[in-house]
Amino acid sequence: MLSFLYALVRAECASALEGVGLDPQVGYLHALRPGRPALALDLMEEFRPILADRLALTLVNRRQLKADHFEEMPGGAVYLAEDGRKAVIKAYQERKQEEVQHRVLKSKVPLGLVPHVQARLLARHLRGDLQEYPPFIYR
Repeated sequence: MLSFLYALVRAECASALEGVGLDPQVGYLHALRPGRPALALDLMEEFRPILADRLALTLVNRRQLKADHFEEMPGGAVYLAEDGRKAVIKAYQERKQEEVQHRVLKSKVPLGLVPHVQARLLARHLRGDLQEYPPFIYR
């Protein structure tokens, strides 16, 4: 479930970076490897706790995901079954609609738009318009 959520957040971050003209493949924190979106992984570090980790814990604690939402594969790997993926995607989309206070914008923003706001702030920093990159801090 966490891997699936991380993939959703990574795709969101890669899309946000491309939307502001940045190459998601060239990052700072993660090693550069062919086919690995290092900058998207860098950006997603700010969002993993709120968009993925916290959501996974909520789904488990509220018993919205159960054992039958998972499939055990030969060799011991465990995957989300189709019903599990649907439940996770639904919860993820609902989570993205929740509004959070953004300290730079000084207004409430849907959580799903925060990666796009942060990508824009990162682009402004890299282009010299902002002296420092203001990371997103969830409160």
